[in-house]
Amino acid sequence: MSKGEFDAALEDALALANEAAPAAARRDAADGPYGSGRAYGAGDAYGATGPYGANGAATPDSGSGAAPKPASGPPPAADPPAEPPAPDPAPIAPCPWHTARDIARRAVRGPLPPETALLDEALGRTLAAPLTALTDLPSFDTSAMDGWAVSGPGPWHLDDAPGARPGILAGHGPTAALPDGHAIPIATGARVPAGATAVLRSEHGEVREVSDGRTRLYAPRPAPPGQDIRPRGQECRRGDRLLAAGALVTPAVLGLAAAAGYDDLPTYPRPRVDVFVLGDELLRHGLPHEGRIRDALGPMLGPWLHALGSEAVAPRHLADDPDTLYEAIAGSRADVVITTGGTASGPVDHVHPTLHRLGSEVLVDGVEVRPGHPMLLARITPHRHLVGLPGNPLAAVSGLLTLAEPLLRTLCARHAPAAFRMPLWSSVHGHPRDTRLVPVAYRDDDRYGLMAEPLHFHGPAMLRGIAAADALAVIPPGGGDRGTEVELLELPWPADWSTPGPALPYGPIGGVE
Repeated sequence: MSKGEFDAALEDALALANEAAPAAARRDAADGPYGSGRAYGAGDAYGATGPYGANGAATPDSGSGAAPKPASGPPPAADPPAEPPAPDPAPIAPCPWHTARDIARRAVRGPLPPETALLDEALGRTLAAPLTALTDLPSFDTSAMDGWAVSGPGPWHLDDAPGARPGILAGHGPTAALPDGHAIPIATGARVPAGATAVLRSEHGEVREVSDGRTRLYAPRPAPPGQDIRPRGQECRRGDRLLAAGALVTPAVLGLAAAAGYDDLPTYPRPRVDVFVLGDELLRHGLPHEGRIRDALGPMLGPWLHALGSEAVAPRHLADDPDTLYEAIAGSRADVVITTGGTASGPVDHVHPTLHRLGSEVLVDGVEVRPGHPMLLARITPHRHLVGLPGNPLAAVSGLLTLAEPLLRTLCARHAPAAFRMPLWSSVHGHPRDTRLVPVAYRDDDRYGLMAEPLHFHGPAMLRGIAAADALAVIPPGGGDRGTEVELLELPWPADWSTPGPALPYGPIGGVE
């Protein structure tokens, strides 16, 4: 697809997200984005009565087929005309995968307002201003080794008589100038005295007693000027720009900032995220039993979101109840709300009707991707958004990387990762129309170099593949053969492809779900 075609498709998608869908899109969505037989916002599917009526019974409007019986007796007094209910929003067609990611990236205008953070709070944030040196580094001439500070060519006199100067240790203030032809012991990191021309390493010098009872320092070869001295300003001068605004604050950046004289840093704050895990069937402890299963998403999402630059509190587990979900979302003050499950249109899938009840603007309602196509993105208020993840674990990971990661990246001012492609180690079957996200591990090959090896256990409900993966391969419709270069989504932690992981079967990947 050309850039012009992509921009046109993106504009169409944004128009669908912010206005009524074209008639063609409404016709395409007649069966709902997930093949459920109803589309979000169609008629009064999520109104007061819904398809099951006010008390669960079918109503004439719900398609029961029963005609209303004519009333007997005199007609009732006419009630005042009721104000017509506001129509539900038109359905939104599912987005292509790349378009959905771009909508998520552009859903907010920019990062949160910058603030000053102490060094021990700044890790993982982004610099909101350039990092400029507040001092020279080093701020004085410093010994690079343990040994002797020497002045001029050797041999050198060592003052060891009573009252002679002791050696110079790190952290001590300035000493008197070192006369020509003299030496004094010095420690690594200590300030080099004025008059010193070099530092002679301890293993390169030999102390001898001479006939006058004094000691001298000898070296097998000359000590050239400047040897093992770190001169003042060698790394930077005061006012030098060390890092540009937008740099990620890593442990090394914290060390550099401290060395350059900083106690705090101007940074963009981490977006606050609330995580609501939905499902009456989920257990938080113990083994699955009696139709209930362990919650895999609660333990996973908090650390994953933190790695993406956000500040996520402990997840809240909510019952499958529409009022409970409404109160949780309405009461949240987080920048982003993440929900798991409930994004389709089954009898206990309450995310869509809750968003409608809140008056939210749905930006993405379904994505042409497997797994995870029933994901969604909504604007709850002008400055708060919701990402609805599917309930299946790998499908939730797909939604996390498709919608949450670009949104959070903009909010915390992180740079987009560089486009990264790699050839496939083995063939991967593709979906006829949708993009596939397949866990892969890195593997070295004599012909192609580093390759992406598709992993099995890639079903929507599986985590075994992603737990052993280095990245997710973006497989276009139709699939790819061995050697085909595909886009990769790296996971937000270091990959160690040289160390074997758990034993997993490899080979051609099929079974699109």
